[in-house]
Amino acid sequence: MNELEYISLTPTPTALRPLLGLTILVVEDSRYACDAMRLLCLRSGARIRRADCLRSARRHLQVYRPSAVIIDLGLPDGSGAELIHELANADQRIPAILGVSGDDMNEAVSLAAGADGFLSKPLAALAEFQTSILQAIPEEMRPSGLRTITDEVVDPDPLAYRDDMAHASEMLSGFADLKTLQYVAQFLQGVAKSAKDEQLGRAAGKLVYAGAEGNTVHSHHARLAGLVRERMFAQESVI
Repeated sequence: MNELEYISLTPTPTALRPLLGLTILVVEDSRYACDAMRLLCLRSGARIRRADCLRSARRHLQVYRPSAVIIDLGLPDGSGAELIHELANADQRIPAILGVSGDDMNEAVSLAAGADGFLSKPLAALAEFQTSILQAIPEEMRPSGLRTITDEVVDPDPLAYRDDMAHASEMLSGFADLKTLQYVAQFLQGVAKSAKDEQLGRAAGKLVYAGAEGNTVHSHHARLAGLVRERMFAQESVI
């Protein structure tokens, strides 16, 4: 296949699907947040691949070269800022690198590491998602002509939310060291913000703060574990 034949087979973006032809790697440990991005990519015309940790993402990037990478800042095996820095300084740079977090203060961390843009959770508005990707990719990759602006929002699968609660409950049950508790509390902060669950978000935030200050975390741990179990069982009864 020659170059002209390849170009002719590449999907052309449209006003309604401005990301058509792009492949986006989402590095995200929350299934709920990832399902939101899956729906946003689907509505926009982009293909999506997923990695749930740094190790999985690096393995993926040895085989595939996506058009854009969206990297969560809090991952189970390290900070997403590490991967952003690696990709931003690679010899063959990914065209667009974006950070994502439920903590808006991480925007500065992402940009300092070399990201081209930042997405703030919760991710739901289609127009905002498309604009963030289009602003991050090089100009020559952007579609020409006008883009249809929509007020559409996506609603992630409740089963993905339950999966996140089950994952968190497993880590919170029994003995967990402080590092694990800090990770799961930050994980739940992001999930709670995406799901607009203020009670869960406050409880997770208290555990994060107590751990960071070196205070006793037992009561915060127990409170958070109880809330997670409540949401698991409530979700089971709905589904």
